[in-house]
Amino acid sequence: MCCGIYNLAMFDHTVLKAFSPYFAGSYLMRNKEEGWRALGGLLLAFTGVEALFADLGAFSKRAIQLSWLCFVFPCLLLAYIGQAAYISQDATGEAYSNPFFNTVPPGSFYFSLVIAVLAAIVASQAMITGCFQLLAQVMRMSYFPHIKTVHTSKLFHGQIYMPLANWLLMIGTVVVTAVYSNTTRLGNAYGVCVIFVTFITTCLVSLVAIIIWRLNFLIVIFFFLVFACLDGVYLSSALTKVPTGAWFTILLSAILSFIFVLWRFGKENQWASEREDRFQPDHLLTTSSTGEAKLTQSFGGMPISKVNGVGIFFDKIGDMVPIVFTQFVRKFSARPEIIIFFHMRPLSTPSIPEAERYVIQRTSIPGCYRMTVRHGYTDDVLTPDLGRLVVEHLILYITRDHTSTDSASSVEHSPEVQAELEVVSKAAEAQMVYVMGKEQMTIKKGTNIFRRLLLMLFLWIRENSRTKMADMNIPFDNLVEVGFVKEI
Repeated sequence: MCCGIYNLAMFDHTVLKAFSPYFAGSYLMRNKEEGWRALGGLLLAFTGVEALFADLGAFSKRAIQLSWLCFVFPCLLLAYIGQAAYISQDATGEAYSNPFFNTVPPGSFYFSLVIAVLAAIVASQAMITGCFQLLAQVMRMSYFPHIKTVHTSKLFHGQIYMPLANWLLMIGTVVVTAVYSNTTRLGNAYGVCVIFVTFITTCLVSLVAIIIWRLNFLIVIFFFLVFACLDGVYLSSALTKVPTGAWFTILLSAILSFIFVLWRFGKENQWASEREDRFQPDHLLTTSSTGEAKLTQSFGGMPISKVNGVGIFFDKIGDMVPIVFTQFVRKFSARPEIIIFFHMRPLSTPSIPEAERYVIQRTSIPGCYRMTVRHGYTDDVLTPDLGRLVVEHLILYITRDHTSTDSASSVEHSPEVQAELEVVSKAAEAQMVYVMGKEQMTIKKGTNIFRRLLLMLFLWIRENSRTKMADMNIPFDNLVEVGFVKEI
């Protein structure tokens, strides 16, 4: 900003006339096709400013708006205006070759060099952070396989670190720098990427204005046409740079888009297959008048024996019978004495107090409870003492549940409460077993070739991506995996 003010005062202040759209229109009319082609080069004047908005996950929307309108935007304008003032009065005609360093005030070259290096570091860090945040959102929407995510702040949910993504970005940066022979080709690639993002953003904002904000259709169409025409002119000019380097970003975006769509397509097929085994507990087990449990007639009607111990069955959904429990009961014709359907529900807060973390409900199966653990992104839930914590909160729930329903009797002298607590305590002393599902997927026979190829690629990525067990910190000696096959 200071350099811009200095050059504007020392050289040619008449460049301020460029704020008038008349001169831009006159330039395009005079130069026609060459003027239109020059628009692709102008993209480099504002590429990079989007790095500011990449930190939306770390800062609030209001902070981004104020910093942009009150600081970044005025500084950019003054810097470019000052460079234009210097270039317009440069007799040698060499200033445009490196306008930033050629236009700094005398004696401030090394200071400007330090500032430029720091700015590059800040901009690159903003892009890396933005990449992490966008990737986290894509994973939450099931458009990308799960990769390790580390939350680096207890105050801001968006401040995260992804080791694998960070290494891939580093490798990609080195490869791109080595492949591209000069900064002009790299600038062409970057410019096409940015103007595509701008055009897509214009289209998506228009859809949001119509569908979500419920604005008048004609008003939205008017503004859409204005901004779409402006973006379209720049985009059409930038596409002429595709043979000279811009092809790289188009190819990379096509590959990433294919992976995102492919993963979502595969997950939807997986969910459709798993939905067939989602039902309420009474659809799986029935209990006779003598207390004997057996499968319903839909599953063969076989009697089910009880095994001493507590079985914690991990559940992804949280409102139906876990698929792993269904497979366990059908394969072994047995059930643990105490059954817990364990479901984890992540929240976008740093931590949840332990007193508010566990939500427990009874099911229609005797001795079976549904436990939902509400946890923040800094809470460590799957710890070696998970079984002890689960039993403690289960005992607390049983005590409170009977106290609230039968206030006339004392908990200490209630035979019903004592009997239930004794069963839980004995089961916990006998053994603690964690049961997870090991789901293998196959493709249905008769699937057409194109769909089969897509599903085969999805299954290959699924088999080589991070597993659920990678995030678990429980005793593996007490872990049981029940394998089953689902067709998609």
